[in-house]
Amino acid sequence: MEPVASSQQFPRSRRPEPVLITEAEVSPAEQHAARKRRYAITMGIRAVFIILAATFYQVVWLMLIFAFLGTVLPWIAVLMANDRPPKKRTDMRGYTPRPDRQLESPATKVRVIDV
Repeated sequence: MEPVASSQQFPRSRRPEPVLITEAEVSPAEQHAARKRRYAITMGIRAVFIILAATFYQVVWLMLIFAFLGTVLPWIAVLMANDRPPKKRTDMRGYTPRPDRQLESPATKVRVIDV
């Protein structure tokens, strides 16, 4: 009696993550949310610098540093918020067939046709 093909012979392995089949970027809504979050954090840091500048008004050089940073950060925050995120360089997990399912390739035989 010949063996019958069955799905029970080679159980499929369960991968923890799906195979990447596209190079799609993050959705525009997620990009916008990340930019808004980055802007809010930068402006929060600016508020801290302005408060520190007001606190250290007696130490002029320290006050000037904090005031300068509090003045420059809005410009930096706008630049960062308007910048699109860089493309991520990911190691693509492509499809790798099981060894028992691969076709044999004649790598040693090279066929050359001369005209």
